[in-house]
Amino acid sequence: MRSDGISKHLVAAFLLAALLYAAGFALDQHLRTRRGPWEVTFTREPSGDPALVIQQRRLGIRDVEIVFAGESASHRVERVAFDRPGKTLPFGRVKFDDLTVLPGTVTIEFAGHEIELLPRTLYLNRQSRPWQNRVAITLKPKDKLPVLAEPEPARRR
Repeated sequence: MRSDGISKHLVAAFLLAALLYAAGFALDQHLRTRRGPWEVTFTREPSGDPALVIQQRRLGIRDVEIVFAGESASHRVERVAFDRPGKTLPFGRVKFDDLTVLPGTVTIEFAGHEIELLPRTLYLNRQSRPWQNRVAITLKPKDKLPVLAEPEPARRR
């Protein structure tokens, strides 16, 4: 008789632990994703220069356009939501992303320029710039970051 009481308690404890785990996991997911991702549209200007249009609705960031003067890229227009790592871009590459808590941090490199999206500020070629809505920023070839030599691989001993 006594073993029946223990098994009921063990089953009840297991179910309670599973329920608390599932609720905690759902709460964690909600807190990490509630602000939503960065949304970047890769496009072209009428002049033919490639451009990025950045949006983050929950932070109130809208229509921030970055134009790469004198550069060339694909002709297609594509919107990319940075909601998970490993996104492929129509032009340029993702140099760094930390999307643990959205919108997170995303660093895009294209044609010698570096664009870093953070909730508190925008970095263009490692220079901080406050977020301003409905603005067009032109990056010129003279603004490019210097090219650094790749480090040599370590020698095995």
